[in-house]
Amino acid sequence: MKKNKETNKKKFDFRQHMRNNSPYYIMLIIPMAFFFIFKYWPMFGLSIAFQNYKAGAPFLGPNARWVGLRWFKQFFAYPLSWRLIKNTFILSVFNLGVTFPSAVLLALFLNEIRNKRAKQITTTLSFLPYFISTTVVVGMLTNFLNVNDGIINQFIVKAGGTAIDFMGASQYFRSLYVLSNCWQHLGFDAIVFTAAIAGIDPGMYEAAFVDGSTRLKNVFYITLPCILPTVVIMLIMRVGNLMSIGHEKVILMYSERIYDTADVLSTYSYRSGILDNKWGYSTAIGLMNSLVNLVLVIATNQISKRLSDNSLW
Repeated sequence: MKKNKETNKKKFDFRQHMRNNSPYYIMLIIPMAFFFIFKYWPMFGLSIAFQNYKAGAPFLGPNARWVGLRWFKQFFAYPLSWRLIKNTFILSVFNLGVTFPSAVLLALFLNEIRNKRAKQITTTLSFLPYFISTTVVVGMLTNFLNVNDGIINQFIVKAGGTAIDFMGASQYFRSLYVLSNCWQHLGFDAIVFTAAIAGIDPGMYEAAFVDGSTRLKNVFYITLPCILPTVVIMLIMRVGNLMSIGHEKVILMYSERIYDTADVLSTYSYRSGILDNKWGYSTAIGLMNSLVNLVLVIATNQISKRLSDNSLW
């Protein structure tokens, strides 16, 4: 009897499995190569953070000049280090607090549009700015807000006011950065939430309308609870990049006049590494930034797990 049972069991045929699923494995080659080349292989370079590294020298080897935690201590001894950390944290929180809820609200708004053509046009218009390069977006900001002939200042002057140097004033930098970033990425960020809403059973809305519910109540009692797991997961992932403000857009927007609010960890790391050739010092700042992001992800995931059943792991 045991032999019959064993023979009845289907044996796993590896060759047949590969023949049947070979297209899927081939498709995996490109993303796997991408992560290996651009994500995992560069991690060997993190050893620079503990070395007195010179450009062109091997990362590891008998000639490597190890300095331990010297660069980390030097950063915290830098008089403006806490200003850099504060600026990065404030700008990141401000950006997350504006762009993330806006993406959820846009997805809810698109779901309530009943005219299919109007919905397609609105979705396309909200998605198009994502394909505009950061350089062009900053160029548009510079032209619109130019203190001499910018269209915004022209309106202000015609209204009886005085032209304002928006790009050269510290108090406007964070608002300009966040609002332009929200405009550029809003449609793209809303895609995930729109897809989550599309997966909700239409029968739930029909049953709610039969019971006398309104469209607004459906948003709060059906749509939002159904997409809450997706919202939580996306929020945890965004918190994981909280301290990773990219230097590209900030460098294009800032100047020495507004360093007090615009200078962040990534821009300081860029100046230290690329301009001053302090490779180990720059890498140490980046490594510290990544470790902070890792701690934030773990903490946010644990908080979410305790408050709800939604978490990354």
